[in-house]
Amino acid sequence: MAAFEYGDVARELARSDERYLQFINAGTLSLGLYHLAAGSADPQNPHQEDEVYYVVSGRAHIVVAGERRPVEPGSIVFVARQVEHRFVDIEEDLSILVFFAPEHRG
Repeated sequence: MAAFEYGDVARELARSDERYLQFINAGTLSLGLYHLAAGSADPQNPHQEDEVYYVVSGRAHIVVAGERRPVEPGSIVFVARQVEHRFVDIEEDLSILVFFAPEHRG
């Protein structure tokens, strides 16, 4: 079993001076914690995997394929692989769990 405490993962990310920390990679699923400070720009580009964002804390907007919506704690957003997306107008520091699932081949 792999089990984690959110606070431990958040502290490890803060110590790393990075925006993203992957803490599970099981081949068919990976999970990381993404942090964006209030007022910062989200530099990400489209990914090769489908992904799901779960907003743990903070407030901002997300733009996915030109569609814009607000996000706040509890927001869940699915983004298909290779679709342009980013968080914008980050009002409060964002802490986001990011679930990646590679394309299923079978």
